[in-house]
Amino acid sequence: MSTRETLSRPYARAAFELALAAGAVADWSQKLAFASAVAADPQASALTSSPRIAPEQLATLFVPQGEAAHSTFALFIAQLTSNRRVSLLPEIAAQFEQLKRESEHVLRVRVTTAVALESAQASAIGAALKKRFDRDIEIDAKVDPSVLGGAVINAAGLVIDASVRGRLERLAQDLSH
Repeated sequence: MSTRETLSRPYARAAFELALAAGAVADWSQKLAFASAVAADPQASALTSSPRIAPEQLATLFVPQGEAAHSTFALFIAQLTSNRRVSLLPEIAAQFEQLKRESEHVLRVRVTTAVALESAQASAIGAALKKRFDRDIEIDAKVDPSVLGGAVINAAGLVIDASVRGRLERLAQDLSH
């Protein structure tokens, strides 16, 4: 785990707990996505590292327009800016989303195939994984032509390699021994 992920974890957890207590997890998710997009912008990034800009001024960049200055979200962003941690917003938002999925009992699964998955294939994979993990499944489909055919599924630390490339590699290994 990277240092940025380690530093962002307590902020993500605090944001999630605040959002959960307010019953506004979806709202915070959208606001954090906005703030994360701003933090990823090169011009905004240059401003965040400038000592000339007061944290109070900097905070206004990351709060959606129309958000009350003393809302819990605005105060959370103000805390990030005063601690000079706004550059961590992309990691905070990603970890917040992970906590959100866990609370909703949703498992994010990466499915890598040689060609784009059809919706029927994605549904079949999702149904099989839902049965195995007893959780709702969110599929993150990725296309990688080097897979050649079949699929590689990464779910909760488990890798299921049903790809042609994987089979060829296993065959080559068996033949060499």
